Amino acid sequence: MNLIIDCGNSFVKLAVFEANRIVDKKIVEAENFLEKFQNFIETHPDIEKGILSSVGNLTELDVLAIKRACDVLLLDHDTPVPFFNHYGTPKTLGIDRIALVSAAVSQYKNKNVLVIDAGTCITYDFVSEESKYFGGGISPGLQLRYKSLNNYTAKLPLLIAEEPLDIIGNSTNAAIHSGVVFGILNEINGNISIYQEKYRDLTIILTGGDTNFLSKQLKSGIFANSNFLLEGLNSILQFNSYE
Repeated sequence: MNLIIDCGNSFVKLAVFEANRIVDKKIVEAENFLEKFQNFIETHPDIEKGILSSVGNLTELDVLAIKRACDVLLLDHDTPVPFFNHYGTPKTLGIDRIALVSAAVSQYKNKNVLVIDAGTCITYDFVSEESKYFGGGISPGLQLRYKSLNNYTAKLPLLIAEEPLDIIGNSTNAAIHSGVVFGILNEINGNISIYQEKYRDLTIILTGGDTNFLSKQLKSGIFANSNFLLEGLNSILQFNSYE
């Protein structure tokens, strides 16, 4: 059994894999991590190896508890990965994007893959059929766009994302929903079209926190997988286990 830990700024995702299959998953608050982690581990005594992807704030005690629980790999920019990294500034590449590309090459061998991660930011990551990663794009995510309109204007309200009823918003709230949501949908569809013109047989993966909200409004032909990052971390752990 493999233990996968993805630590964000506020929450930590814990997952247990048997080979390539998730058998358990839990999301806990980072500030209460230690107690919740111990409870989680007690229900999985057969865990042997683990991987920690930390972009948040785990304490030394937290990390020590993880190391005591299993043989853990601390993911960083020097960790061997199952793809060829042609990114111009590899040391600045987000660990989450490394995990997503690893999932792409592990699950879609000999395929051109575009991974779209719809979270705080929307990231676009392309990996070729030769497992060569070149980069992609980064833009503001759904909630970030709503917050920006509220933070940088005097009168626009902060709204919770809603699916617009029409492209023409007949109120301020409706206009914000139209601008933000259709703006993102058109951006994603536009990026997909550009990649499809350049690369044949393109496989498209949508993942991240806003996957469910966006996937039903996007064009067909996109594979939605909210666990893609966790699966990528597991593939990196397996890759290093066989090294």
